[in-house]
Amino acid sequence: MKQIRDKVAGLDVHRDSVVAAARIVGPDKVVEVTKASFTTTSKGLELAQWLLASGAHTVAIEATGVYWKPVYDALEGLVDELWLCNAAHVKHVPGQKSDLAAAEWLADVAAHGMVRPSFVPPPEIRELRDLTRYRKAQVDGRAKEIQRLEKTLQDAGIKLTSVASTVWTQSSRAMLEAMIAGERDPKVLAEMARSRLRAKIPQLEEAFSGRFNDHHAFMCKEIIGHIDHLDASIALVSTEIARHVAPFEGAITLLCSIPGVSRTMAEVLIAEMGPDMSRFPIPEQLCAWAGVAPASHRSAGKHRPAGTRPGAPWLRRTLLPAARAAARTKNSYFSAQYPRIARRRGPNTAAVAVANSLVRVVWHVLSTGAFYEDLGADYFERRDDPARQAARLQQRLEALGYSVTISEKAA
Repeated sequence: MKQIRDKVAGLDVHRDSVVAAARIVGPDKVVEVTKASFTTTSKGLELAQWLLASGAHTVAIEATGVYWKPVYDALEGLVDELWLCNAAHVKHVPGQKSDLAAAEWLADVAAHGMVRPSFVPPPEIRELRDLTRYRKAQVDGRAKEIQRLEKTLQDAGIKLTSVASTVWTQSSRAMLEAMIAGERDPKVLAEMARSRLRAKIPQLEEAFSGRFNDHHAFMCKEIIGHIDHLDASIALVSTEIARHVAPFEGAITLLCSIPGVSRTMAEVLIAEMGPDMSRFPIPEQLCAWAGVAPASHRSAGKHRPAGTRPGAPWLRRTLLPAARAAARTKNSYFSAQYPRIARRRGPNTAAVAVANSLVRVVWHVLSTGAFYEDLGADYFERRDDPARQAARLQQRLEALGYSVTISEKAA
C-alpha cells in the first residue's frame, strides 16, 4: 500500500501511561521506528519534547475514554497534524496485542492513510460542550427524582397523578409539603388545589385517601430537597453556558429561526458541532457524523435496510426531540414531511428523517449566514406533477367503482 506520510507518531493512551512510537522514513527510504513510554502527569508529559525531537509531523492518538484529553491538550498546536482516531478503526492484528505494538500499528496505519482523524472542536467549544452535557445530565437526574417522587406516592396509596397531569406542579408541591408537615386530612389537602385543578376537588379528596406515613414523609422531603438542589444547579450551569456562548450569539439567533430549535437546543448544537461548517464540506457529511444518515448494506446485488449510521450520540439525543417539535409546527415543511413518512415507515423512522432534514438546514443556515425560510406545508403538493397526481386520483376512484373523465379546467 502506498505510504502518504513519512514522519508519523502513534500514541497508545492509558490512564497512567502513554506509549509512543515514532515512524520516520529517512532520505534513503529506510523506516526507523523508535519507541518510548511516559506517565500522564504534567511532568510525565515530556512526551511533547520527545515527539519534537523525533521529527514527527503527524501524531495520531487513539481515543480512549477521557484519557486522551490531557494528552491532546498538551500537544495541540505543537505539531503540524494532531489526529484523534476512532479506536474501532485501528484494531490491531489478533494475537499481537501489546502497548508498544499498538502504538507502532497506529503510526503505521496513519502513515498509509488507513485511518482518518475524528472531528475535535477548538478549546472554547470543548468547554461549552462540557457544560451543556453536564446540564443535560442534571436535567435527566431531575426527571429521575420526579419519577422517584411519584413512585413513593404510589407506594403510599396517594393517587395524585390519577387526577393531576403531573406530580410536580405548584398545587402538587403545596399539597406534598403539607403532608410532610403532618397534614393527613384529604379535604384540607384537596382545598390547596389551584387554578383548573380546583374543578377536580372531589377526585382529589379520593386520591389523598391513602396510607401516607412518616417514612413516606421523610422520603418525599429528601426528594423535594434534591429537586430544589438540581434546579439551582441547572440555573447556575445555564448562566455559565450563556457566558460561554456569548461570542456565538449570531449563530444562536440563526439557529433559533428554524422550527423546533429552541435556545437551549441551539446552545447544544453549537456545543456539539461548532459554528464553523467548513469542517463538513457538504451537508451529507454532517448528517453522517450526527448519526441521522441512512446506512448502506449492499451485497451480491441486493440492498438490505441497515438503519442509520452510528454518529455523535449527544447530538442525536438533541436532534430527535427537535425533529418531533419541528413536526408539530403548523404550516411548516417539517409538519408535511413527518406524516408522509410516518404513514409508510412508522413514527421513529419519520423522526430520524426530519432530523436529517434539520441537520441539512442547520448546515445551510450556518454556512450562508441567512435566516431559515420555510418551504411551506404545501411543498410536496407543489412539487408533484399535476397530471400524474390527477391520473393517480382517477385510478383510485375507478378502483372504488366510479367512472371518471378528467378534463383540464379552462384558464
